[in-house]
This record gives sequence, C-alpha cells and structure tokens, in this order.
Amino acid sequence: MTTRSCPCGLPEPYEKCCGRFHTGAASAPTAEALMRSRYSAFVRGDAGYLLRTWHPRTRPERLDLDPRMRWTGLEILDTADGSAFHTTGTVTFRASYHGGSLHERSRFERVDGAWVYVDGEFLD
Repeated sequence: MTTRSCPCGLPEPYEKCCGRFHTGAASAPTAEALMRSRYSAFVRGDAGYLLRTWHPRTRPERLDLDPRMRWTGLEILDTADGSAFHTTGTVTFRASYHGGSLHERSRFERVDGAWVYVDGEFLD
C-alpha cells in the first residue's frame, strides 16, 4: 500500500500531517499549520473542519463547497507571527486550482488556545 503525501504540500502522509487535525487527534500548533490543514480540508471537501476552525465572530452559518472544484497546489508566500508564542498571525499564500489561483493574506487568532481562521484579504 502506498501512502500519498498530504495535499498541503508537505512530504508527510496525509494521516500524519493534516489528517490528524481533521480527525481531532491533534490541533494545529501554528497559524501556518492551520492554514495548510484548511487548504487540505478544501481539497478533501471537509466543510465540517473548515467551520470548526473558523473564528466564531466571522464564521458563516454553513459552507457549501463545490464538488467540481479541483485544487492543485498550495504555496506559502509569507508568514508573520502565528507561532506557539503568539496570539495572532498572518499567512500569505497562493492556492492553485484548475483554471486559476487564489492569492490571499489570511488572519488567524487563538481562541481558547486553538488557532482559528478570522478572515482574509484577496491580493492581486
């Protein structure tokens, strides 16, 4: 049996990388790890995880993911703060999909010790 690498772009197998966050076995230790795990959740169509890791202040009531969307890669361009020693952080990334890409600077905060996505600013 071959284990595929994680959709987030790191070389670890999904189960040992973002999969453990998706199942709740572990929490993302940094804003970047949460960003990567949220990208993997988009790839896998895991709307439940996306909602669970969204700040309560900005979280939508529901999230309808397009099953036809095909994400093809994640590139982390910059991070600011977001480590175990911070309460906020930003991650600038480019997420590619068939037909284009999304370039965003996402803001993250800790809520009850866990990193959550607050919002994002689309960049050109």
